[in-house]
Amino acid sequence: MESKQFAGIFPYLVTPLDDKGRLKEDVLADLVDHLVRKGVQGFTPLGSTGEGAYFDWPTKKRVIEVVVEAAGGRVPVIAGVNNLTTIGAVREAVETEALGVDGLLVVLPTYFPVDDQQVVAHFRAVARAVSRPVVLYTNPKFAMWDFTVATLKQLTEEPTVQYLKDASGNMGKLMSIATALSERIKIFSASAHVPTFVFMLGGVGWMAGPACLIPQQSVALYDLARQKKWEEALELQKKLWPLNVAFQRYSLAACVKAGLEMQGFAVGGPIPPQKQRDKDGLEAVRKILQDIGAL
Repeated sequence: MESKQFAGIFPYLVTPLDDKGRLKEDVLADLVDHLVRKGVQGFTPLGSTGEGAYFDWPTKKRVIEVVVEAAGGRVPVIAGVNNLTTIGAVREAVETEALGVDGLLVVLPTYFPVDDQQVVAHFRAVARAVSRPVVLYTNPKFAMWDFTVATLKQLTEEPTVQYLKDASGNMGKLMSIATALSERIKIFSASAHVPTFVFMLGGVGWMAGPACLIPQQSVALYDLARQKKWEEALELQKKLWPLNVAFQRYSLAACVKAGLEMQGFAVGGPIPPQKQRDKDGLEAVRKILQDIGAL
């Protein structure tokens, strides 16, 4: 099967749960169909917003199966692979690929510190175990490591390593990566970045939780960037940016799930011990969505 090129808006899907932590499959399928009809270009289940680090393999597997089936080939699915061990990540990557995904978003959570050599070895092992495109993911705010340009150069030697989702929020670092590696790896923006600025650097899309709530506006932003209508893109970005700020202040999964509940999707709350929705956060998200026109 020929690999698809990934570009555009890829919502970081939430994982709908009931009060006992069981997957609400129908709600997830409905959300996928809704977002496809709103024009998104792909999906990323089991990312940060999807609480991918918190589930056992049977739950992860079922999430992927539901999303792949609901997407029905209309848009690509890039599923998260999130495991503390290299052996576990390789196993999950192989099994995830077998479920029919179009790509894999590979995350390395840490407990003990890791150095650059260990980081490269981990991602290289996963990349060599699969044939689908790999999106490298880094979020140094929550991990004790980050990619450097040097480590990325080593990893882009692997044919399956084709994309980077960087959640550092460091635009200078992204500029260095784009300057040194633009021919070897494509960049996706994260919630921590201003997507318009990443698009200006040559970024190919936006993978983030906010797109679950504002899919049409997110796609419009991407379309303006593709047309290089930067002044219009910046004005739209200013309107959307308060949502990113709220997520960083009130907890990402809790805010996205709260907003989706307001929009009629019974996704439940984050799985404990994550921070749950509070009154201030709910009021902030509601007002922002109303101002944007998404509620």
